[in-house]
Amino acid sequence: MLTDKDIRALKPREKPYKVADAEGLYLYVTPAGGKHWRLKYRFEGRERLLTLGSYPAVGLSTARQHKDIARDQMAKGTNPAAAKAAERSVQAVNFRAVAAEWQAKQTWSTKTREKAEWTFKDLIYPDLGDRPIAQIDAPEILSCLRKIEARGKHETAHRTRQRISQVFEYAIATGRVRSNPTPRGRSLAPIKVSNRAAVTDPRQVGELMRALAGYTGEATTAAALRLAPLVFVRPGELRNARWSEFHLDAIADLGPLWRIPKERMKMAREHLVPLSKQAVAILRDLHALTGSGHLVFPGLRSRDRPISDNTLNAALRRLGYSSDEMTSHGFRAMASTLLNEQGFPPDVIELQLAHQERNKVRAAYNRSQRFDERRKMMQAWANYLDQLKRQPAQKRAQ
Repeated sequence: MLTDKDIRALKPREKPYKVADAEGLYLYVTPAGGKHWRLKYRFEGRERLLTLGSYPAVGLSTARQHKDIARDQMAKGTNPAAAKAAERSVQAVNFRAVAAEWQAKQTWSTKTREKAEWTFKDLIYPDLGDRPIAQIDAPEILSCLRKIEARGKHETAHRTRQRISQVFEYAIATGRVRSNPTPRGRSLAPIKVSNRAAVTDPRQVGELMRALAGYTGEATTAAALRLAPLVFVRPGELRNARWSEFHLDAIADLGPLWRIPKERMKMAREHLVPLSKQAVAILRDLHALTGSGHLVFPGLRSRDRPISDNTLNAALRRLGYSSDEMTSHGFRAMASTLLNEQGFPPDVIELQLAHQERNKVRAAYNRSQRFDERRKMMQAWANYLDQLKRQPAQKRAQ
């Protein structure tokens, strides 16, 4: 059997020659001085050849390990050459292909899918997309994420890291890689958490309701402002509302209802919003203006496009509320805070906010059993806002 000393002493000759080790393993020495490991074996009655790499990149002990693995494969009825070709095929699959395969299996809302596609296309694929996924390492991923951090987008960097990690977990499950090289979140700069501004003091809420009622801007914006605190859905869910989703006349014992399809929900699950009498009145008035189209809140430039992301926030600024005082998303925090203070069941409030229930058993129970409580809560909430709006006005601190 060969030793490292023997191998180092091998000199090139005019013609290639072979130097045997054991059990079919040998070195093929070329006139140029190359020393290449090869394994001669028989499988299914035929003599075959397997290349195992070149010395010294593949040392003597490693070559023997490869030989032992090949013999073990033959003992199990597998052709080592075919197994190696299959492994090379798997390793050649690039990150983009695996990511696309993983994305296709996700049951996301339309908005979440659009955000994910943007993340992969603009932030991940330029660096990792065409790289064989089995060859990507942690420093390479971190370099990709550092570019996002350099733009001050720390939260985006963390979310992008999570997407990359999810693709690698899928790649492990489907046999493309053996481990997940994605760096941990601690390798990135921490996210600066900032709560969305919201008015939660009852007296200030009353003032806000009076301000919303007195808004004199565009009619669709005015209606959206008055409806937002009554339904407290996410701003994107509100501005993209379709008339086909609303049932302003009572449906059996469910009452008036807004049924938001799962494609437009963050959690990719249909969401039911019981409509109070006050909400129905706003929607009936608005229907006379926009009911001929499919959008409840069409934009000024096109009836086929909804009001923009910033429309409601800009209207709040026009009413005198800074971004540190109130945002369109703040209506959710306002409702959550005050409904909890009034003693409504936290589970019912969370359901109406369409927050994800981590406990699957509780989630199934809640979705099927709590609608009547939600309907009563939404009407009580609308009545409470009316009560606050009727309270004597007080000068707001500037």
